[in-house]
Amino acid sequence: MTKFISRFAKDESGATAIEYGLIAALIAVALITILGTLGTNLEATFKEVSDKLAE
Repeated sequence: MTKFISRFAKDESGATAIEYGLIAALIAVALITILGTLGTNLEATFKEVSDKLAE
């Protein structure tokens, strides 16, 4: 039983999956932030063009 616990404590295969999950979450948050800002700027640009065309 102690061998099993010792091997389980030294096993790092799950740590890699968790690291990849954290990296993916960080990338997702960055993309959401960037696309949210870009979307707001794009909306303002289209509104400006629309207002100019309406004149």
